[in-house]
Amino acid sequence: MQIFEVIEAALTKPPIPHEPYKQSLKAWAMYCLRDRGFKVVYAQNADFAIEPKGAEKIYFKVTNNAGDVDSSCAWIVWDSVTKITSLIPPSS
Repeated sequence: MQIFEVIEAALTKPPIPHEPYKQSLKAWAMYCLRDRGFKVVYAQNADFAIEPKGAEKIYFKVTNNAGDVDSSCAWIVWDSVTKITSLIPPSS
């Protein structure tokens, strides 16, 4: 999916680095996506969602623990050891 490539680029080449002592992973991810022009909105059963033009909302959850990931939505995972963010698209 092309949209997930754009989202992944926003998180792997961010406008500002993620600094856990300064901002939460959720706030940082939302900022990075807004910086790329995505409309970030509230989501009841996820941390946030984006509304791509002409497509359904994509729901996201964020975590610092890869063990939390399930198939309910897309995940943004921060690895504090390698300091790398990864995107896990939803499995449908």
